[in-house]
Amino acid sequence: MDGGMVGRCGGGRAGRAGLGHPRMGSGHSELRARHGLRLFQLERSCCYEALLLDEERGRLFVGAKNHLLSLSLDNISQRDRKIYWPAPVEWREECNWAGKDITAECMNFVKILHAYNRTHLYACGTGAFHPTCAFVEVGQHTEDHVFKLDVRCAEDGKGKSPYDPQHAAASVLVGEELYSGVATDLMGRDFTIFRSMGPRPSVRTEQHDSRWLNEPKFVDVFWVPESENPDDDKIYFFFREMAVERQQGLGRAGISRIGQICRNDVGGQRSLVNKWTTFLKARLVCAVPGTDGADTHFDELRDVFLLQTRDKRNPLVYAVFSTSSSIFQGSAVCVYTMADIRRAFLGPFAHKEGPNYQWVPYQARVPYPRPGMCPSRTFGTFSSTKDFPDEVIQFARHHPLMYNPVLPHGQRPLFLQVGVPHTFTRIAVDRVAAADGHYDVVSAPQQSWHGMEPLLLEDLQVFQDASPITSLQLSSKRQQLYAGSATAVAQLPLHRCGAYGKACAECCLARDPYCAWDGTACTRFVPSTRRRSRRQDVRNGDPNLLCSEDPPQGRVPQRQLYGVEGSSAFLECVPRSLRARVAWTYQRGPDSPQREVQPDERVVRTERGLLLRSVQRHDAGLYVCRATEQGFTQPVLRLALGVLGAAAPGGRAPCASAW
Repeated sequence: MDGGMVGRCGGGRAGRAGLGHPRMGSGHSELRARHGLRLFQLERSCCYEALLLDEERGRLFVGAKNHLLSLSLDNISQRDRKIYWPAPVEWREECNWAGKDITAECMNFVKILHAYNRTHLYACGTGAFHPTCAFVEVGQHTEDHVFKLDVRCAEDGKGKSPYDPQHAAASVLVGEELYSGVATDLMGRDFTIFRSMGPRPSVRTEQHDSRWLNEPKFVDVFWVPESENPDDDKIYFFFREMAVERQQGLGRAGISRIGQICRNDVGGQRSLVNKWTTFLKARLVCAVPGTDGADTHFDELRDVFLLQTRDKRNPLVYAVFSTSSSIFQGSAVCVYTMADIRRAFLGPFAHKEGPNYQWVPYQARVPYPRPGMCPSRTFGTFSSTKDFPDEVIQFARHHPLMYNPVLPHGQRPLFLQVGVPHTFTRIAVDRVAAADGHYDVVSAPQQSWHGMEPLLLEDLQVFQDASPITSLQLSSKRQQLYAGSATAVAQLPLHRCGAYGKACAECCLARDPYCAWDGTACTRFVPSTRRRSRRQDVRNGDPNLLCSEDPPQGRVPQRQLYGVEGSSAFLECVPRSLRARVAWTYQRGPDSPQREVQPDERVVRTERGLLLRSVQRHDAGLYVCRATEQGFTQPVLRLALGVLGAAAPGGRAPCASAW
């Protein structure tokens, strides 16, 4: 998200949209000192955009400016290995002659990083506006400690990596084939979905046809099997583009898309030669339904995460969106099922007709085999796209757009946040087993939450310089989150149960699927643990049920504070939870009744405590700060206020009750 922040939130299914405020917030210094935040920075480098997790080797591979890095997943600050991979001098000079900045642009920014096989990675960089790719040897075994690249074997990266370091690229390596969404020219105008490498021929989208792609910005791409037959496998591209279906006179509008192609598409025989014949696209909608029928759309797709389920053919698609309006700012997370995605691609095609060339559902006969279907024995008798009839190819050329959009699960966002200057930009999801079910814990730069009912757990500042997070990876095995930005790579534990304090109530109120109260401390919850004393209730988080009694009054911190008569005094009290509602009580003496402090012209409540203007002698006494959350009230702090006379000599005792 903007500002180098990460948030965690958890949940199992779509609840009501809306997050409100995070329950807790932690600054960069606190995360480093107390909660295991680790950073890695390389001198004279930047832009740690490509992150690749290798759980088997225990390494995090990173692509940066002029460098490839291999970091330990257990501690990225230790045992790092580096490969210096700059652009050749002559390429940098050509780049500079073309008017590019020699230091900011004419470098090799590594954008693409994939596991190729058991011994090698495949990496691509901008190469000072000369895209270049190479194989990186990493060894077959963990103990090999190999990390090297032979620049003499580098190859052309056109159609794989962007030319411009400011341009994004999305790619996935399936088998030996690389599927990329990228600009293939120096000026960044010829955007394409391209297949390269592997035994099958290179295939791309139709060139200079806005019906196929219209100024796209590729976000991510995934391979999803369709059936047990690999011939049915599809590649799904997620991107933003300018809407071709926008009515004339209404201006340009950017929208989000999902596109599909078949893995075994080899192009047409007489038409669409070396072009995709199975390419289709549909609008990806993330919107809040309006009471007046006008929906509030989040049209700027930012990131996508595929959460694998037991059925590899049906992962859940988590996507982050923001608004395109400069007036209304906000962001949202929507969840999509593969069933809904496939339903859209099996629905009607979009078609222009009528005197005003309006977009309508195509009502005439659709040729067989239906465009978008893969040639396989599962759904037909065609063994290759080259065998498709000409009418199928022509229909596919002119009708790549589906009429029905893909709607999110529940018909609305899972979470949203509006009216704030920052937006979600990246997302990672971890499915966590808790005592009362499974929860999907979502980590998104700037915020974090868990699902059931949208509950924002934390707001964490990962990078000190507030750099936007550009890449995010999650290791469920090691329970770690890794983030890349322009300035550093960060590592943060997924669970920080110690941050919830040493009281059962605080641990319970956190409703964190990772944590449970074990009788003495808030610790990580492990489902296999048989200890009966472990208490956790993510769904309700009710300390009245889980915690046998309030903490004894003696354990509540007590402080002595003095104020001068006629001056101001500030009674500070900041509960651990930002969601707690604070109330103050006042007791003049041990035998006096307690009464709630009511604000007036002289007593002012603030976010951080109670301000007493013009302290009076009768203000002396015991003030108790109590926090209420989820219907549970607990004392947070006891403050004994003594009042000194305005003209009192230094040795004179204050006016105060005996506490």
